[in-house]
Amino acid sequence: MNNSRSILHNALIVTMDDESRVFRNGGIVVENDRIVAIGQSEDIVREFSSNSHEIIDLHGHFLPPGLINTHVHTSQQLARGIADDVDLLTWLHHRIWQYESNMTEEDSYISTLLCGIELIHSGVTCFAEAGGQHVSGMAKAVELLGLRACLTQPIMDSGDGLPSSWGMRTADECIQSQKELHKKYHNTADGRIRIWLGIRQIMNSTDRLLLQTRDTAKELQTGIHMHVAEIPFENHLVMQTREVDHGTVTYLEKVEFLTSNLLAAHTVWIGYLSNCGVKVSHCPAAAMRMLGFAPIKEMLDANVCVSLGTDGAPSNTE
Repeated sequence: MNNSRSILHNALIVTMDDESRVFRNGGIVVENDRIVAIGQSEDIVREFSSNSHEIIDLHGHFLPPGLINTHVHTSQQLARGIADDVDLLTWLHHRIWQYESNMTEEDSYISTLLCGIELIHSGVTCFAEAGGQHVSGMAKAVELLGLRACLTQPIMDSGDGLPSSWGMRTADECIQSQKELHKKYHNTADGRIRIWLGIRQIMNSTDRLLLQTRDTAKELQTGIHMHVAEIPFENHLVMQTREVDHGTVTYLEKVEFLTSNLLAAHTVWIGYLSNCGVKVSHCPAAAMRMLGFAPIKEMLDANVCVSLGTDGAPSNTE
């Protein structure tokens, strides 16, 4: 690789280093695809300008760290507007899952490209896929876009609303496909792609699928991305079918599924997860549009790690 060095200076630079430094008139030096120096603008220009290929004056603009979107469905980008003004179960069973189950690998590739361009335009440099179709297509797009991503395939093996092609999959088949995806795509794209395990939701998961996912994630030392306690109906169903008092979170704790490698999405109707180290992805637009208000302040006060996500295109736009 030919060395290419650029200087960006005269900017308000916010870092994410150990000291959380902010440079009010700062500059950075970028060599190929790495930031190699950061400091006061005049010091950076004086030290590095003689052997830099490009010097860019940002005229006092704000230069923040790359944003991280912790919950997005890249496969849903082509479905914007497909499921407006319906409740969640209608949205899933009769609109989104029918659409997703008919996607080709090329569809996923194009959808992820479109989603990725929108993410880049918004300042996002890394995202956690909430569960999309055809990881191969997603990975191809991520490699081309230059983003970092934690990709997952959403698995389900039971319950209502599943398209016929999904309803035939057993827990063992789901786990095996996840292992194969991890072996093939984990740490690809120069290490920018990670493969996590994905549980779509508890209402479409057998106990065997949950426990095998928990154990496989521990074996592979990777994360789990799961929609958790999105609507009251989910909690009520879990109380009836799993014989617990307070719904999804209570049951997941009972089967030791609540661990520090779990990213729980939406979590509008849950209590506190700080004791187990579970991370929460809060999607404000989707919550206000369809799910309800999450107790974010209470979560933060309880030391729950809360991050931001956008959800998929059909659930976060007007």
